[in-house]
Amino acid sequence: MNNENEKKEQTGTFFRFEDLRIYHKSLAYINWLQDATSLYPDNDNSNLAPRFNTSARNIALNIAEGSARNKSQFVYYLKMAKSAIRECMVYTTISHNANLLSDTYENESRELLMEMTKMIGALISSLQRSNGYNNSSSNHSNSNSHHSHPTHVSEDVPHTEHDNFGNTYDDI
Repeated sequence: MNNENEKKEQTGTFFRFEDLRIYHKSLAYINWLQDATSLYPDNDNSNLAPRFNTSARNIALNIAEGSARNKSQFVYYLKMAKSAIRECMVYTTISHNANLLSDTYENESRELLMEMTKMIGALISSLQRSNGYNNSSSNHSNSNSHHSHPTHVSEDVPHTEHDNFGNTYDDI
């Protein structure tokens, strides 16, 4: 069995999404949310907890599904994951307003969702650069502007990614 673990470490996982930190972050959010919504009353006629949990699961599911596709389709699925994050933010607000989530839980959910949004945005930017997309102006920059050098992404090799907020992601 030790040889199996060594082989896994050398070749990476069979499922590419399992190598992504954002995937593991989304699983952690699912677990956190299940704990938080377990405190919701059983007589909730709006089915808020199941809907909230479904949206959270959709973050991870879209990341996993997209990772098996080509880069442009992966970007599409990552955008769907961001949509699921926005749904979770709405459910966070609804739950907080209904006094189902405390201020502490509401803030923690907001922070986790913002962090995942940034990570997905960085991954999308990285994938688009590797496909030759340029989200900035296609005009030549003047000499006073900062020049960025696109990073070419190998599908199998992790690299460091920086987002617009100064965060660094090493799994993209």
